[in-house]
Parts: sequence; C-alpha cells; structure tokens
Amino acid sequence: MALTLITGPVRSGKSRLALQLARDSGKAVTFVATAALHPEDAEWNARIARHRGERPAEWATIETACEPRHELSQIPLAYGSRDLLLVDSLGTWLADALERATPEEAEEQGRALVAAFARARCSAIVVSEETGWGIVPEYASARAFRDVLGRLNAAFAHAADAAYLVVSGYALDLKRGIPIQG
Repeated sequence: MALTLITGPVRSGKSRLALQLARDSGKAVTFVATAALHPEDAEWNARIARHRGERPAEWATIETACEPRHELSQIPLAYGSRDLLLVDSLGTWLADALERATPEEAEEQGRALVAAFARARCSAIVVSEETGWGIVPEYASARAFRDVLGRLNAAFAHAADAAYLVVSGYALDLKRGIPIQG
C-alpha cells in the first residue's frame, strides 16, 4: 500500500498531478469523486464535467455524494494491492459530511477515513484543498470547515507515504520538511 496526499490552493495543479501519478502507477485506477451535481449551479456542474473529461474513460468511478451513497472510509476495503484509488477531494467530502453532521462528528468521520486509508491494501492518492491562508472567516460554519479540514489534511499528511503541496503548478515534497507533533 502507498498513500499519497496532494494538497494546495484552487487551480494550483493538484488534480493534474494526481491524474499524472495515477496514470504512471501501472495499477487499475478507480476514481472516487466526492462532489455532487447541483441542478441550479451551472458553473459547478461545468467544473465537474471538466474533471470527468480529464479522466481516462477506462477508469471506474465511484461517486460518494450521489445516491446511492458510498461511505468513503469503506471503499478501500474492497480493493487490493493491484488497485489505486484516486480521491478528489477531501474538501468536497467534508462539505458534504458537514451537511449531515456536526463539526465534531465530521471530524470523527475524518479520523476514521485516515485510519481506513492508512491500513488499506490498495494504493491511494488523496487530493485536498488547503484553506485558512487568509483571514479568519466571519461565519462559524466557515471557521469549522477550515479548522476540520486543516486537521484532516495534517492527519493524512502524517499517515501518508508521500505528501505534496502544489502551488502555481509546482509540487513541493512535504515529507522533506520537519513534522510537527501534536
């Protein structure tokens, strides 16, 4: 099993790097999409369509935010050493989880998610957004999202075999840094 985290800001190249690593892996790839279509949001749906178009047609896809729902922490159990799961993204998974749970419950689900991917027999590439580089949000829900995602990203990075911060189209190897405990 190899677990890779790819994180960074919007439009930085996170998904492109994840696709490249998955294509180069030589493994059977299953794409795990965490975003749901919203009929009233044409721009969001266009983003999803663009991401779908970037993936090879032979890759299987699992959508966790659509009916029937698939619990993300259970998905790695069905895959073995010849498989690779590409999860895009933790931020949209968390936003969906926060629609149905308190921040504390969503954070507990996130810890279960990290544990599931850390002990998986398959390889996985997990894409996540970096938030919180600016001002503290005015709304409690935005602060909760930012805080839970920040802790989730840190937990995935510590559990991962490889972790990259993608900024302006360049990937920085986070495992070369000094890990912060606690």
